[in-house]
Amino acid sequence: MVRVVFTPSGLDGEVPEGSSVLDAARQLGADLDSVCGGRGICGRCQIVPSTGSFPKWGLDVDDDALSAPNATELDYAGKRPLIEGQRLGCATEICTDVVIDIPPASQIHKQVIRKDVDTSGITLDPVTELRYLELESVELGDDATASDLIRAGLAADWGIADATVDPGTLAELHGAIEHDEPGLTVAVRDNNRVVAAWPGFTDRALGIAVDVGSTTIAGHLCDLTTGEVLGTAGRMNPQIRFGEDLMSRVSYVMMNPGGEVELTAAVRSALDELIGELVGDDRAHVLEVVLVGNPVMHHLLLGIDPTPLGAAPFLLATSDAVSVDAKWLDLDCPNARVYVGPCIAGHVGADTAAAVVAEGPHRTSNVQLLVDIGTNAEIVLGNDERLFAASSPTGPAFEGAQISCGVRASAGAIERVRIDPATLEPRFKVIGSDLWSDDDGFAEATASTGVIGICGSGIIEVLAEMSRVGLIDRNGVIQPLQERTSRVVEDGRTFSYVLHVPDSDANGSELRIVQNDVRAIQLAKGALKAGIDLLMEHAGITEVDDIRLAGAFGSHIDTQMAVDIDLLPTSRETMTSPGNSAGTGAVRLLLSGTERTEVEDIVRSITKIETATEPRFQELFVEAMAFPLAPTTASNGEGNRRRRRRRSQ
Repeated sequence: MVRVVFTPSGLDGEVPEGSSVLDAARQLGADLDSVCGGRGICGRCQIVPSTGSFPKWGLDVDDDALSAPNATELDYAGKRPLIEGQRLGCATEICTDVVIDIPPASQIHKQVIRKDVDTSGITLDPVTELRYLELESVELGDDATASDLIRAGLAADWGIADATVDPGTLAELHGAIEHDEPGLTVAVRDNNRVVAAWPGFTDRALGIAVDVGSTTIAGHLCDLTTGEVLGTAGRMNPQIRFGEDLMSRVSYVMMNPGGEVELTAAVRSALDELIGELVGDDRAHVLEVVLVGNPVMHHLLLGIDPTPLGAAPFLLATSDAVSVDAKWLDLDCPNARVYVGPCIAGHVGADTAAAVVAEGPHRTSNVQLLVDIGTNAEIVLGNDERLFAASSPTGPAFEGAQISCGVRASAGAIERVRIDPATLEPRFKVIGSDLWSDDDGFAEATASTGVIGICGSGIIEVLAEMSRVGLIDRNGVIQPLQERTSRVVEDGRTFSYVLHVPDSDANGSELRIVQNDVRAIQLAKGALKAGIDLLMEHAGITEVDDIRLAGAFGSHIDTQMAVDIDLLPTSRETMTSPGNSAGTGAVRLLLSGTERTEVEDIVRSITKIETATEPRFQELFVEAMAFPLAPTTASNGEGNRRRRRRRSQ
């Protein structure tokens, strides 16, 4: 037997020596596509061999871990081209312990990108604009250059005085001028710099806004001339293979000097691929790229060592916005300038700053609580008088990691849960189906995916329901209720709750909520709630008017259930889930130079609270770990029955 680890999923197991990678993926449940059934025809099972040292798994992988290319690969002429550096999983055998990366194009259940963007209210004010010119004719002996003609045309036609031509654009000028068309189009940045030129008239100016998350990278392609969002694409952050959460990636760099180079290369490569997916071959018309992310992503994007962010005083190299040519970040966009948004504090990044721009707590007198729940929870509290910000170390539990049956939000993952208070029987919904598990046709509707696990929103719901019906007590201990239901089973010295038992002919395996799952969520919810309570104390606020749960996770949890398990405070007015606020903010920064100035002013005015050095944080954390008491029979009156009926809809 040999050991194989699949990334980015992290699946780890043993298979017989000589197994094909495709067979190993099927045996371990890795997400590797194949249409031709392993005949070497479709090319969908392409994988990327990984070599070197992998301390996370205690493996050292040599070049001979996989078999040499055979005739199937050498003579391959299938429908999907075999990409350089990749192998066919169906034709490659595993010889020794190995780490294998499955690229996004080879995954059957690609990451579900639930990141929409709302462009309403954005005032179009891009920093780069197109200007069409018809130049004066020149004759032999005239003392003029192509640059002179363009500068004169901009001054005469557009009132742009003293324009300069970027050195990188000089090579384009003759090709743009010497043609049959009467004029040319130039791109002007900051109303004074010519950064691109095309022959004739063009109105195609593209910009890309990207939220570089620790788990998911989501990008939006925009038309800079109209503000229209032309397309959206996303993929998993390939840095996951170096660690699920940010601190594990920082630890990787600490343990592997120079490891930041690998992490930087991985995320830049993914960004370049994402841009290619959005624009195809039309990269020359991409003029602006905006990137936002947490401080660790911010540093790694810029090629900065992130290890100072792993220990106090969590010192940023810079909190200012950074503007560089795309080529400086290894992005193949010859005419693009990249704007990397400003950070707020050592663990509150440019993604949070962008979310503030999108949600606008600084524009209202109402007290707004803005929370983006991820591997770290970023929290902003305040109004137009003052803003406070902090980060709480929630870890990856809310995203399905650290949960025994946890998975990411993909087809077949449980995302809604209800438990009958009398029988303690569960019912649930999975991503990809509108049916509940006890509805007719559920098995047929989920036959292709099975029930693969439980994602973040499902974790919140199952624990809220277990607390409501008394399956867990205030301390989060699963109760020994075997006399009431066979769903509660002994699990060593503790108990587990069986959420799903598949039919004999169904896909998937038994799914249980074990005691350690409850503990993982307790730690995460305690950290989040303590961070919120700490900010409210500093602000002298006891109630908030408006709660906004940003991010993909926040947009899919049941907000009432989050309140029920004391994950969030109640709101006097509204509680909404605006979706990907960071992505929306990035689009605003892409389309408006005015809002770039606004966000740079905002981050300087925010009061930063460091939870790691606040004595009260630990006290609030311990208090916040408790679950609310389950309702007693006496208190479980009509109000609670109405609440259950509402939730079941």
